[in-house]
Amino acid sequence: MASLADLTDNALFALLKEGNQQAFTEIFGRYWDKLLAVAVNRLGDEQEAEECVQDIFVSFWQRREELVLTHNLSTYLWAATKYQVLNRLDKRYAKRRIRTTELVDDNVLGLHSPEVYLLEKELMARIEATVQELPEKCRMVYRMSRQDGKTNPEIAAELEIAEKTVEGHLTRALRDIRTNLTSVAPAFLVTPILEEIFRKL
Repeated sequence: MASLADLTDNALFALLKEGNQQAFTEIFGRYWDKLLAVAVNRLGDEQEAEECVQDIFVSFWQRREELVLTHNLSTYLWAATKYQVLNRLDKRYAKRRIRTTELVDDNVLGLHSPEVYLLEKELMARIEATVQELPEKCRMVYRMSRQDGKTNPEIAAELEIAEKTVEGHLTRALRDIRTNLTSVAPAFLVTPILEEIFRKL
C-alpha cells in the first residue's frame, strides 16, 4: 500500500471522511505553512494568523463527515482561510471607535457647550450605526480607508478586488452616512464632520 505522502489530496480527503487521523495529519502538514503565510500576510500578526489557521483545521476535522468538496481540497482551504481572515479583520475594525476629536475640531466649530458635545457624540454613534448596517465588504472597505488610513490600491490588493470596486464601496458608505446625519442634525455640525470624512476621498 502506498504511503500517505504519495496519495493525492482527493484520496486523503476520502480517508479523512472515514475518520483517518493520519490522513488529517498529512493534509495538515501539506498546507499549514502555505495557509499560515497567507494569513500572516493579510493579518500582519503571526500569533493571530496561527490561531486563524488552527481554527480552519479544527473546523475541517470536526466537519469532515458532512463536507462535500465542489472543487479540489486546496481551493477549499484557500477559501476557508480567506473567509477566516476577512472575518477577523472585520471584528478587529469593529472594536475601534471613531474618536470625536478626530472628526470634529472645536476650533473650527467655535462651540464648546455641553449640548454641542453631546450632539457630536450622538453623531459619532450614528456614523458607527450606519457603518454597522453596511454590507460586509462595504463596511470593511470603509473601515480600512477611513479608520486605518489605507489607500484604495492597498485595500484592493488586500481584499483582492478591483480599485473601482473599492471606490464603489466607499461611495455607498459615505452616501449612507451623509443621508443619516443630515436627517437628524443641523448643517453647522454635520458639515465639518462630513468634510473630514470626505477629505480623503
